[in-house]
Amino acid sequence: MSDSFGFGQSFTREEMAAIRKSLRDEARFGSEFLGRLKRMAKRIPFAEDLLAAFVCTRDPSTPRRVKLTLLAALGYFVLPLDAIPDVMPLLGFTDDAAVIAAALAAVAGSITPEHRERAKEMLADL
Repeated sequence: MSDSFGFGQSFTREEMAAIRKSLRDEARFGSEFLGRLKRMAKRIPFAEDLLAAFVCTRDPSTPRRVKLTLLAALGYFVLPLDAIPDVMPLLGFTDDAAVIAAALAAVAGSITPEHRERAKEMLADL
């Protein structure tokens, strides 16, 4: 798996170490991801895509390569290190959206209608 998601620019060493660290404890990663998304879901237009990616990573039938691609992108969303700080109005989530969009494009066939439906349900509960 490439660290760059096809952008031509790889994650920094520090970013990759932070992704690996956050992903080591799957339960903690899941609660961090869902907690951050809950706080921001109404402010970001790609919340449903984030949740569909998250649901896909939890599906045992999802191939490992797909899971790793999505987890790296979701890890970037959770990371405190950001190319563009999320507190900046309008621009803050553009880097997160770009990473998620690239990851989703790379694994588009693996995110099923069932994943998307479950994401809609989860979003309604946030």
